[in-house]
Amino acid sequence: MSRYTCCAGYMPCSGKCGESKCPELCLCTEVFCCFGNSVASTRFLLQDEFNIQTTQCDNCIIGFMFCLQQLACIFSIVACLVRNDELSDASEALNCLADMVYCTVCACMQTQHKVEMDKRDGNLGSQPMTVPHAQQMSRFDQPLPPHVAYGPPASGGYPPGSPPPPAQGYPPTAYPSHGYPTPSY
Repeated sequence: MSRYTCCAGYMPCSGKCGESKCPELCLCTEVFCCFGNSVASTRFLLQDEFNIQTTQCDNCIIGFMFCLQQLACIFSIVACLVRNDELSDASEALNCLADMVYCTVCACMQTQHKVEMDKRDGNLGSQPMTVPHAQQMSRFDQPLPPHVAYGPPASGGYPPGSPPPPAQGYPPTAYPSHGYPTPSY
């Protein structure tokens, strides 16, 4: 937090919000009042820090989000000027769709942020993340194919008090024997 600057220094107000005196309050205010700027500036910061290029897919998704928001804004203005109830309803539906796409894109960006910071901190382990193996679905009245193994192994599962093996690509985590895993952040 000693290095924190509002919106990572990418906004005109950055450095002028009292971040040095109370960075936690400034960060909380930034996230609640300027969520979009917070996500975007974190993305820019990580791209600059790790020399990451925006992919064509990222550009397409972000461009679609912006176009949908602009279209929703235009529909709202036209609905206000024309005062047509059907157009107003369509405008509200388009605004709702634009908000859902925006929230989805922000969630994807934040997941990318988390993965990059985990890589930086060495929390992803030595194995790269890969696509999981294909699984087959079966009905209850069908016998299981011999190559599909559901349920615990023949030995009765994991020993009492031991955690399951870590997910592929993630390091093992120390689990307390009485409940939930201890957070690593």
